[in-house]
Amino acid sequence: MSGSPKYSTVTVAPVYARLEAERRRAREAARRQQEAQRARERAERAARRAREAAARRERARAEAERRETELAARRAARQEAHAARSRQEQSGADVRRLAEVGELLGRVRGQDSEVRVLRERLDLLRGRAGRAEDLGAAIEELRGRVVLLGREGRADDRGAGHGSVLAGLEERLARIGPEAREHDRQGYQRCLDLLGELRAAAGPGGETRFRALLGTVEHALARHTAAGGERAAEAAEELRRAERAREAARQAEESAAAREADRQAAEEAERARLAAALAEAADRLGVVRQAVRDAAAEAVELADPGLAERIEAALASVTGALAAGAAADALTAVAALEELLVGAEERLDELQLAYTRRMDLAQALQDAMLGEGFAFTGGAEQDGRLVMGFERPSGATYRTTVGTDGEDAVLLYQVDGEPDVVLRPDPEGSVCDRTEDLLERVHEAIVSRNDFVPGELTWRGKRSGEQPPKPPTAAREWTWTR
Repeated sequence: MSGSPKYSTVTVAPVYARLEAERRRAREAARRQQEAQRARERAERAARRAREAAARRERARAEAERRETELAARRAARQEAHAARSRQEQSGADVRRLAEVGELLGRVRGQDSEVRVLRERLDLLRGRAGRAEDLGAAIEELRGRVVLLGREGRADDRGAGHGSVLAGLEERLARIGPEAREHDRQGYQRCLDLLGELRAAAGPGGETRFRALLGTVEHALARHTAAGGERAAEAAEELRRAERAREAARQAEESAAAREADRQAAEEAERARLAAALAEAADRLGVVRQAVRDAAAEAVELADPGLAERIEAALASVTGALAAGAAADALTAVAALEELLVGAEERLDELQLAYTRRMDLAQALQDAMLGEGFAFTGGAEQDGRLVMGFERPSGATYRTTVGTDGEDAVLLYQVDGEPDVVLRPDPEGSVCDRTEDLLERVHEAIVSRNDFVPGELTWRGKRSGEQPPKPPTAAREWTWTR
């Protein structure tokens, strides 16, 4: 090739400007419609997530209610068991007291009718024992009637002498109760033995022995009363301590279980929150994923690799955060991707309009060149510029590049084989009259289509009133060789 590249800045005609404005409005409308569709899909997915979250909360509430019901049931069971133990203990005590009353009644001497009435009363109480009834007052009332009847019987037999004293001591032993006998068996047996000896000494000739034993019996009864009461109190207190310990252990166990349940509930709530955030990020990515991939591919096709790299990097940030389970990072990244996509689609629309403008200009140029007798030898898109080859019947070749310089298009010609094209421009200026005339005719043919308006054809070293401006970027990037 020889000679300086020749170039001309091309503006669009009003007709084409209106057509391009319509195309831009159509693309803007399509973008708005697409974004509205994505917004609807995001809303639908958000509504679905909300329904699922509500269902999870309802299941969690039901589970909490179930656990609380089970806990209440366990408490009620423990209380019932405690009440049952108390009733059993009370029933056992009543049975023992009734047995003692039965022993007292067996020793009573009285009228048969009175004894029969008391025995019937005793049998009735024995039948009621174990039914969780409070029989304490009834048993004591029966004991008193038995003791009173026994006194009356002994008074008839022996008068008010040793028999009355002995009866009083026996009554004292009986009043001490079965609880004392249960807790002080040795002391109770001691009292029985001494009372037997005292009863034996109550006969004729035993006055001295009776009096000697009387103090001992009194002392034994007093000790048995104190020991029985003390041991009963100790046993009762021990039972109360054991019950308090069991209750404290149960409460501690329930508190620990409640704390564990709260901890698990908090962990579950946090897991649910993270899962919901990750699901939101994944849903939002699902809405734009295909559009993002299409935008990256289109950016490559329209010669904007930087935009494609930014889109792919933003997409990788979202997928990486999702894979790592980083919910907050995923939401931030997907929001940035959504914002980038809006700007990228707007940028791609402009690139597409520029591409269409280049193709239309290239078609107009091709038609004009063919009209001047050129043959079209092929063309290709290179880095956002369209390179086309033409050849004249004389053998001269024209390599034409359709590029852009800001808002304007640029036609750049590389000519070889024309006799008026010199290798190096004359410092005083060079002329390409025949070539210039030819290209001017081509430009006039382009203007006649009412689409584009090429400007003045110029090149470095062209003779004119002033030195032409420095060629635009598209022209400066070319190097020519022979």
